Amino acid sequence: MSAKSVLILDDKLIIRKTLQEFLTRKRWRVKTTESLHTARRVLFGGDSVFDLMFCDVNLPDGLGTDLLDEIQRMDHPPVVVMITGQGTIESAVKCMKLGAFDYLLKPFSHDEIDIILGKVNKFQRLIQVNQELTSETSSTGSRNLVGESEPMQKLQALIQNVAQTDATVLVSGETGTGKELISLAIHNSSQRRNKPFIKVNCAAISESLIESEFFGHEKGAFTGALQSRMGRFELADGGTLLLDEVSEISLPLQAKLLRVLQEREFERVGGTKTIKVDVRIVATTNRRLVQAVKDGIFREDLYYRLNVFPLESPSLGERGSDVLLIAETFLQKFARKHGRKLGSLDSNCKKALMSYNWPGNVRELQNVIERAVIMTLSGTQVGVSALPLDIQNYYLQQIGEFDGDLGLNSSFVDHVEDKQQQVLHFQNTAQSVAATIIEDSEDLSLAAVERQLVLKCLQRSEGNRTQAAEWMAVSIRTLRNKLARFKEEQREEFSAYY
Repeated sequence: MSAKSVLILDDKLIIRKTLQEFLTRKRWRVKTTESLHTARRVLFGGDSVFDLMFCDVNLPDGLGTDLLDEIQRMDHPPVVVMITGQGTIESAVKCMKLGAFDYLLKPFSHDEIDIILGKVNKFQRLIQVNQELTSETSSTGSRNLVGESEPMQKLQALIQNVAQTDATVLVSGETGTGKELISLAIHNSSQRRNKPFIKVNCAAISESLIESEFFGHEKGAFTGALQSRMGRFELADGGTLLLDEVSEISLPLQAKLLRVLQEREFERVGGTKTIKVDVRIVATTNRRLVQAVKDGIFREDLYYRLNVFPLESPSLGERGSDVLLIAETFLQKFARKHGRKLGSLDSNCKKALMSYNWPGNVRELQNVIERAVIMTLSGTQVGVSALPLDIQNYYLQQIGEFDGDLGLNSSFVDHVEDKQQQVLHFQNTAQSVAATIIEDSEDLSLAAVERQLVLKCLQRSEGNRTQAAEWMAVSIRTLRNKLARFKEEQREEFSAYY
């Protein structure tokens, strides 16, 4: 791991040298400056990024507090420790209000610097944990809301309206509709966008630990609490806290949550100190909380505290052509993930996706597209044969080509063309082949029809197994197995294709 970097700004050479020698022994990379002008050039005019800065309050060309104010507007500001030989309470308070991490009086000892370095390291670890918790919501790739349908346009307008306020938002909707993405969109459109976005999954945390997850705990508060720990409310201070599936919180904890929402203050588990936070709350639920209130499993006062600005996440079935927009987005994502050179969905695949009712919403569509990408071993398009059989069968039933009882879907599913084009473009479908077989054959047993279908597809593909398998909606391996079986049965009509 590379050494951390520190900038020292002080007009006294002895102070700069003392700090430089001590920090160098502690394996920090040290840069020293003696004026505000030089410090500004180093901080804002170069490529260097500093983790820590020691800054004198009184300098020949101005006040260190002026620079401190400028530093807080940086994208990646260093932790700043102010140092002075003429300390007053008023000066210390001003520095802390401007964002100073600590305040140090001259002359100082090595022990005092050691203590400050320990505090800085602990603070930076907390920042890292904060970033990791925030990244939980974005670790799977693009996290933007995708959609151009009327329900999504209305939702986007509501998000933009409420995002500019600090109002508490309750996002309701079926499982898999993207409630978390809506919450993230609210945060990203708000004035808190550069502050933490912290999520707590109320349904995934055990009852015994969820209070500690919310509010943190002090060392020794319970068995296993070997050190003090910040809760999600503290980690989200200044930003947004997402209470995912808030309906799963127990009644006793609901009362404590109500207090935090009202007062924006709490105590850690096992602690007595009251901690105040500035947090914007967004909650999600897949339940109808009004009914939960009637059933006595959710507090009415908490419901009204959360339901300041309700949003409804539309189901995928209500979003029309958004299905294809989302599918194409997932296609690009999973093609990169799995190393497939896929550019689009073919026409039949699009029709199948549009015909399906998507009971599992966007989450189901995501899983379906990832599976389809994995199943597509050749070509640049995803075909309908790569979709799960239940979606293929649903598509067949919707267009009315088969009654669903023939038991032949594994051979025909990939090949249902647009009705007006099926007769003219049999090259991309096995339907015309199957129709001819059924019409001309006396033996209509499933085994006989299957043999004839395999033979016709091989003949029309001029022995191209890949093409024949694609027409029949089976894998190359399945086709090879069928040919091996025909060879064992000594079926001479297949001899040219073994």
